[in-house]
Amino acid sequence: MTSQSQGIQQLLQAEKRAKDKLEEAKKRKGKRLRQAKEEAIAEIDHYRLQREKEFRNKQTNVMGSQGNLSAKIEEQTKETVRNLASSYHKNMESMMKKLLSTICDINPEVHPNFRHAV
Repeated sequence: MTSQSQGIQQLLQAEKRAKDKLEEAKKRKGKRLRQAKEEAIAEIDHYRLQREKEFRNKQTNVMGSQGNLSAKIEEQTKETVRNLASSYHKNMESMMKKLLSTICDINPEVHPNFRHAV
Protein backbone atom coordinates (compact mmCIF):
# COMPACT_ATOMS: atom_id res chain seq x y z
CA MET A 1 0.00 0.00 0.00
CA THR A 2 2.80 2.38 0.68
CA SER A 3 4.00 1.90 -2.83
CA GLN A 4 0.52 2.81 -4.09
CA SER A 5 0.38 5.90 -1.91
CA GLN A 6 3.87 6.85 -3.05
CA GLY A 7 2.72 6.39 -6.66
CA ILE A 8 -0.35 8.52 -5.99
CA GLN A 9 1.85 11.16 -4.32
CA GLN A 10 4.17 11.15 -7.32
CA LEU A 11 1.20 11.51 -9.66
CA LEU A 12 -0.21 14.38 -7.61
CA GLN A 13 3.18 16.07 -7.56
CA ALA A 14 3.60 15.55 -11.30
CA GLU A 15 0.08 16.94 -11.83
CA LYS A 16 0.94 19.97 -9.65
CA ARG A 17 4.18 20.57 -11.58
CA ALA A 18 2.29 20.31 -14.87
CA LYS A 19 -0.35 22.70 -13.60
CA ASP A 20 2.35 25.16 -12.46
CA LYS A 21 4.10 24.94 -15.82
CA LEU A 22 0.80 25.49 -17.59
CA GLU A 23 0.05 28.57 -15.46
CA GLU A 24 3.56 29.89 -16.05
CA ALA A 25 3.15 29.36 -19.81
CA LYS A 26 -0.20 31.21 -19.72
CA LYS A 27 1.44 34.09 -17.86
CA ARG A 28 4.30 34.24 -20.40
CA LYS A 29 1.78 34.14 -23.25
CA GLY A 30 -0.26 36.95 -21.69
CA LYS A 31 2.91 38.97 -21.12
CA ARG A 32 4.00 38.41 -24.76
CA LEU A 33 0.56 39.45 -26.01
CA ARG A 34 0.62 42.65 -23.94
CA GLN A 35 4.15 43.40 -25.15
CA ALA A 36 3.15 42.76 -28.78
CA LYS A 37 0.10 44.99 -28.36
CA GLU A 38 2.22 47.80 -26.88
CA GLU A 39 4.75 47.48 -29.69
CA ALA A 40 1.96 47.56 -32.29
CA ILE A 41 0.45 50.66 -30.69
CA ALA A 42 3.86 52.34 -30.63
CA GLU A 43 4.42 51.46 -34.29
CA ILE A 44 0.97 52.74 -35.24
CA ASP A 45 1.57 56.02 -33.36
CA HIS A 46 4.94 56.44 -35.08
CA TYR A 47 3.35 55.81 -38.49
CA ARG A 48 0.49 58.21 -37.73
CA LEU A 49 2.91 60.96 -36.67
CA GLN A 50 4.96 60.42 -39.81
CA ARG A 51 1.90 60.64 -42.07
CA GLU A 52 0.58 63.72 -40.24
CA LYS A 53 3.96 65.40 -40.69
CA GLU A 54 3.91 64.63 -44.41
CA PHE A 55 0.34 65.95 -44.63
CA ARG A 56 1.28 69.17 -42.84
CA ASN A 57 4.24 69.65 -45.20
CA LYS A 58 2.03 69.16 -48.27
CA GLN A 59 -0.64 71.43 -46.79
CA THR A 60 1.96 74.11 -46.08
CA ASN A 61 3.26 73.88 -49.64
CA VAL A 62 -0.21 74.16 -51.14
CA MET A 63 -1.51 76.83 -48.77
CA GLY A 64 1.76 78.73 -48.95
CA SER A 65 1.57 78.96 -52.71
CA GLN A 66 -2.08 80.04 -52.47
CA GLY A 67 -1.10 82.69 -49.94
CA ASN A 68 1.60 83.99 -52.28
CA LEU A 69 -0.84 83.94 -55.16
CA SER A 70 -3.47 85.95 -53.28
CA ALA A 71 -0.83 88.47 -52.16
CA LYS A 72 0.35 88.79 -55.76
CA ILE A 73 -3.21 89.34 -57.02
CA GLU A 74 -3.83 91.90 -54.26
CA GLU A 75 -0.69 93.82 -55.26
CA GLN A 76 -1.70 93.75 -58.95
CA THR A 77 -5.15 95.08 -58.04
CA LYS A 78 -3.67 97.92 -56.01
CA GLU A 79 -1.32 98.79 -58.88
CA THR A 80 -4.24 98.85 -61.35
CA VAL A 81 -6.26 101.13 -59.05
CA ARG A 82 -3.27 103.48 -58.71
CA ASN A 83 -2.85 103.60 -62.51
CA LEU A 84 -6.55 104.32 -63.04
CA ALA A 85 -6.55 107.09 -60.42
CA SER A 86 -3.44 108.63 -61.96
CA SER A 87 -4.95 108.48 -65.44
CA TYR A 88 -8.19 110.03 -64.15
CA HIS A 89 -6.45 112.99 -62.54
CA LYS A 90 -4.21 113.52 -65.56
CA ASN A 91 -6.99 113.47 -68.20
CA MET A 92 -9.91 114.92 -66.22
CA GLU A 93 -9.28 118.58 -67.17
CA SER A 94 -8.94 117.99 -70.91
CA MET A 95 -12.00 115.73 -71.01
CA MET A 96 -14.11 118.30 -69.15
CA LYS A 97 -13.07 120.97 -71.67
CA LYS A 98 -13.98 118.72 -74.62
CA LEU A 99 -17.31 117.79 -73.08
CA LEU A 100 -18.24 121.39 -72.28
CA SER A 101 -17.21 122.62 -75.71
CA THR A 102 -19.33 119.92 -77.37
CA ILE A 103 -22.35 120.81 -75.26
CA CYS A 104 -22.03 124.59 -75.15
CA ASP A 105 -20.66 125.47 -78.60
CA ILE A 106 -23.67 125.12 -80.87
CA ASN A 107 -23.33 125.77 -84.58
CA PRO A 108 -26.82 125.99 -86.08
CA GLU A 109 -26.94 124.37 -89.48
CA VAL A 110 -29.63 123.18 -91.79
CA HIS A 111 -29.77 119.45 -92.00
CA PRO A 112 -28.74 118.11 -95.43
CA ASN A 113 -31.99 116.16 -95.80
CA PHE A 114 -34.14 119.22 -95.20
CA ARG A 115 -36.23 120.20 -98.22
CA HIS A 116 -37.44 123.67 -98.48
CA ALA A 117 -41.07 123.84 -99.52
CA VAL A 118 -41.61 126.11 -102.53
